Amino acid sequence: MEDLSLHVLDVAENALVAGADRIEVRIFELPKEDVLKLEIEDNGTGMDRESMKRALDPFYTTKPSKRIGLGLPMLAQAAKEASGEMEIQTAPGKGSLIRATFQLTHPDIKPMGDMLQSIVTLACAHPHVQFTFEHQRDDAVISQWDSGSAKLGRI
Repeated sequence: MEDLSLHVLDVAENALVAGADRIEVRIFELPKEDVLKLEIEDNGTGMDRESMKRALDPFYTTKPSKRIGLGLPMLAQAAKEASGEMEIQTAPGKGSLIRATFQLTHPDIKPMGDMLQSIVTLACAHPHVQFTFEHQRDDAVISQWDSGSAKLGRI
């Protein structure tokens, strides 16, 4: 995947398959700490301990129509290539939180892509799902959107 917005699309699609009706995407740029943090949180079915361990195996998927599951492994690899890491917090019936960090100035960090457009596209394709997006730089909100209010905010 060429940019981070495509990773978000993939993780969000997985959340939808897991029955999520609320998906939140948050981006935190922290230039003073040289960190970009990406969080994708959903209220889907979550994963048990075994599924969570296997989620980073590209040859594991819960989708019967697929033989491989590259989404989370590719996001983890993108984070690692930019001196970051990825973690999964999940439990059955509790949804999931995927958090990836990247060194903001690392030469191998993937471009952001049009994150906001990706979220709006997901919301249009899944009108029954509540999507929220927020992008902060330091402590200032520079972009936010909520499908419930369908208001676009770019600062």
